[in-house]
Order: sequence, then structure tokens, then C-alpha cells
Amino acid sequence: MQGFKHWTLQRDADGLAWATLDAADGSANTLGREVMEELGGVLDLLDREPPKGLVIRSGKAAGFIAGANIEEFTKIATVDDAKVLVKRGWDLFNRLAAVKYPTLALVRGHCMGGGLELALACRYRVAVDEPGTKMALPEVMLGIVPGWGGMLRLPEVVGPAAAMDMMLTGKNIDAKRAKRMGLADECVPPRVMENTARMVVLSGRPRRPLPFMQKLMLGPLKGVVANGAKKQVARRARPEHYPAPYAIIDIWSKFGGNALAVPSNHSASLESVFGSATAKNLIRVFFLQDRLKAFGKDSDFAPKHVHVIGAGVMGGDIAAVCAAKGMTVTLQDQTVERIAPAIKRAAEFYAKRYRGDKKQVRFALDRLIADPQGAGVAQADVIIEAIFENLEVKQKVFADVEARAKPDAVIATNTSSLKLEDIAATFKNPARLVGIHFFNPVPKMPLVEVVTAANSDAEAAKKAAAFVRKIDKLPLPVKSAPGFLVNAVLGPYLLEAMRCVDEGVAPEAVDAAALAFGMPMGPIELADTVGLDIAMAAGKGLTGAAEPPKKLAALMAAGNLGKKSGKGFYTWVNGKPQKTQASAPGGLADRLVKPLLDATQRCVSQGVVGDADLADAGVIFGTGFAPFRGGPMNYLKNKTA
Repeated sequence: MQGFKHWTLQRDADGLAWATLDAADGSANTLGREVMEELGGVLDLLDREPPKGLVIRSGKAAGFIAGANIEEFTKIATVDDAKVLVKRGWDLFNRLAAVKYPTLALVRGHCMGGGLELALACRYRVAVDEPGTKMALPEVMLGIVPGWGGMLRLPEVVGPAAAMDMMLTGKNIDAKRAKRMGLADECVPPRVMENTARMVVLSGRPRRPLPFMQKLMLGPLKGVVANGAKKQVARRARPEHYPAPYAIIDIWSKFGGNALAVPSNHSASLESVFGSATAKNLIRVFFLQDRLKAFGKDSDFAPKHVHVIGAGVMGGDIAAVCAAKGMTVTLQDQTVERIAPAIKRAAEFYAKRYRGDKKQVRFALDRLIADPQGAGVAQADVIIEAIFENLEVKQKVFADVEARAKPDAVIATNTSSLKLEDIAATFKNPARLVGIHFFNPVPKMPLVEVVTAANSDAEAAKKAAAFVRKIDKLPLPVKSAPGFLVNAVLGPYLLEAMRCVDEGVAPEAVDAAALAFGMPMGPIELADTVGLDIAMAAGKGLTGAAEPPKKLAALMAAGNLGKKSGKGFYTWVNGKPQKTQASAPGGLADRLVKPLLDATQRCVSQGVVGDADLADAGVIFGTGFAPFRGGPMNYLKNKTA
């Protein structure tokens, strides 16, 4: 039908209407002002001549709807602007929910934020069973709330407990799980998706009833659910740092899921949420993440075979992650016995990742091949060395690799402290070597530093970044320098924390100060977690300190290496540090973060990282630096403004 830029409306012989969204201004569908206005126009047409049913689907290969147009959020100058944006979606989706004919969202690919709120406004939802189909309300990750009906409708569809879990974490739900929890009415393969959509929307079937206990939670037990949710959130986030999850709970429990009904002086109001520095900074972090995702896009490199040398924790986990992403991986170490623990850890990782789907676990393990002789070097598209930090041994390994690798293979080191120039000194073609530096734990940490020396081949660096994106990590280009970016800023921070302990400040007080600043984990607990031997080795190379902190040296001398040995600065029981209550002395947080801030500035000024924004992205995604502050350089700028 003519007249629409983003939508196509068609009617078939059965009287069924198909509204297809193919946003004209991007590769993914987003719900910007124009798209929303046109959807209103589609509903106008259908009001005049009602169909037997309406199916809403995507015309994009990239997915259903990625959510609201985040660019529009950056143009919100006043609270009134925020209210206009929220009211637009709230009113439109209420109108969709109230139409007299049955409606269905055919969800294939990502269905995020406003996209899921649109789907929830439909009577039915059919999810296409593909890996790319994910449903989520991730607004909390941007410091805002799902204001277009998600807070009202999701608890009614799946029950308050599951809805709160989704809204307060932003987690993705796949197609199968969506069907199990009632978020989707059907979960079907692509070949039958349109026929299924047709049958379901015309079926007249009633909505899935909620279990009795879930109904109670929507009614008389709503306050109990809200209080429990707040306690859960408080374990992870403070209201002064992250107001949005607390606002979501209050808007659902006290204001019927309608953000527009919250008085302006309430802590859950749009004034409080959209006006917070947290929302501004988390939206900034969203765009920083997008910038990292863009690295490697200008390369068509599509690696199928990865060879990893070194089956320790780091190398083994790199191999496991690559195999999970569909690549064939050969894992090399001196003997099969040394490789076996890595395979065992991979099996445990896959069991969790695939939620007990034994077929998927088997497929992933089939792609992970023990290779003590290193035969995979000759076939690999990417070769990653991940052995211990010994220059001579690395040079010997790479002499063999360079001689046998394919001419177009990426040859990389995972070194964290040695300079690329030194490792490549014995190469026939030193330009081939790049750094692909992962962080522990590899499956969880999103950032990977892509390291280049002055003479590194630019095409090899592009390929390395493309590889990092293929395994769904965030590549950060950095120059070869001691510690690159992340370890260069983390080392001084940890050293200052340990100096405080040497001066008599309790480890618990040091950690409490960091948590109060907004760090996800205190520096002393972090040192214990990564291993005090690793912290010691990194400190020697990065901080220039003549003497290590006294307490650290004493613990090392006694063989107490932190979590892995059961004792470090803390005693560890069942993987948890045993702490006593402690409050942080005034000014301690500022003292702790100052070396980190100084080191970040230094890395920017020395060109280790391209600019201040990339430094912020690297430190947030590589160290967990308080995201609500928008990164260390952003924090410094706002602090001195």
C-alpha cells in the first residue's frame, strides 16, 4: 500500500492484514518518531476497514525490532521532551492493544526494548526458533525504564517474578525459553513461521492463563514482590548509582506500570530517571560500545579455524569460546594430559551455556580438538599464542609458527606485559605479529585489546579486530606499550589499594570505598580473585615500584595466592571471601581512583589509545570501571567542569 516510507500494509484473500516494518534509514528496525507516526497511520487504515486479523513482522534480515531509536534519546533536552517521547509510545501501544481484531507479532531475530513492548501490545506472539531470536527489555542498562507498556504488560503475560527478572537485569530470552515461560504462544522453525502466524492469529484461542500464585503476585501480594525485588537489586546496585531498577519496581507496584502517572517529586518519576547523570552516562556507554563494535567491520575476514598454543586457563578458555562460536579450534600444549583440563573446563562451560542441551554441548566439544603436535598451525586462519610470559620461549614458539602458518593467517600473541617489538624481533617478517589480548575470565569479559607495534601490518590488525567481533567480543585498538591500556590503569589502582592495607587500613574498608565509588568489586578482592602471583608479576612490569607492598610480599612468601589457594588478603570459603563489616574512611575512594585516572590520562596523551572516548570504553569494558560515571576521562571532565 502506498504512502508509507517505513511500513508496507498488505491484505490477503482470507482478509488477514500483514504490516511489514522495513525502516528506511538503517540496517535494523528502530522505533523512531517517523516509524511510530506511520504505525498510527496503519492503524487508521485498519480502523476504517477492519481485517480478520493483523500480523506485524519485519522486512529486515537483521531482526524484528531493535527497540527505540537511541539517537532520539541524545536529543532530549528537558523532562518535557522525555515525557513526549514516553507518551508517544504509551498511547500508540495502548491503541494497538485495544483494537477489536486479533493481532500477532511474528518475531524473528532480535526483539528488544520498544520492539518487545510492541509485541506485548499484540494479543499473540510467535517466536522463530533461530539463534538470533532474542527478546529483552534492556532499558535498565541505559539507566531508563520501559515506558511504552512493558512494565504493565510483561508481568501480566509471564508473571511478576519472571518479568522483574527480565526488566531489572535486561537479560535476553531465546525463542524456546520465551515459549516455555509464556512470552511466546508458539516457537517454530522459519519454514512454517508465516503459516503458524496465520493459524494462531485467526485461532481465537484465549490468552494463556497465569498460575494462581502469579495472579496473587499481581494483586494482593504485589507489595511483597516489590520488596523482595528491591532487596535483590540492592545486592547489585545502589539507588544513588543506578536509580532505574528501583524506579521500575515502584512504577509497576504503585503506578500500574504507567511512568506518566508518577508525580514529578517521586524518586521513580521521569524527571528523576531521565534527568539523572546515570541515564546520560549509560546512554553514552551504549554509543561507546557501538564504536568498539565498528572496529573490524571494514574487513571481510571470516575465520573458520583457530589454533591456540597454550592450554592453561587463559588459552583453554580462549579455545572454548571460539569453538562455542562455531569455529574449528585446535588446542596445542606439550602433552594431551596438559590439554585435558582445558577440555574438561570447556565441557562445564558448554553445559551452562546450552542449559543442558547435550546435543549442542557435543557439537561444541567436537569442534575443540586436542593437538599436542601443533598440526593445526598449517591450516589455521588465526593463531593465538597464550603461554607464560617468557620472551625467549615465545620467540621459539613463533619461529615454528611463522615457518608453517598460511601466508594470510593472523599470527597473534596474548601477552599482557611483553612488548610486541621484542617478541617479533626474531620474525622474518615482524609486521605479521599482532596482539590479541583477552582478560580473565574469558567467557565473561567483553573487551579484547588488539595490539599493534609501529611496524605492524594494518591489514593484520583489521583481521584481528574482525576475528574479535566474530566471537562477539569488543575489539579495542591499542599501541604496544607496557600493560597496553587496561593493565596499565589497573596496576597503579591495585598498588595504591595494597599500600593502604600496608598503612593499616582494613582490606574490607578499602573494598568498601571502591564499592561506594561504584566499582563492581573492590581492588583487594579483585587482586585475590585474579591471583596474587599474577598481581605481583603485573605490578613489577607496570608500576615501576622498587619494592612490592609488604603484605602482598608476605602472602606470596607464605604461598597464599588468593582465591585459587583458599587464602590471600581474605580467606576464601566456597569461592567467597570471608569479610568483616567495615566502613570506608572519608577521602579513601578518591585516593584509590586517582592513580587509575592519572594512568588513563597518560595513556591518552601518549597515544596508547586513540582518544579519550576509546579510553573510557576500554577501561569500562576491560576493568568494570563504574559505568554510571561514563568512564574515567568523562568523570574527570565532569568533576573539573
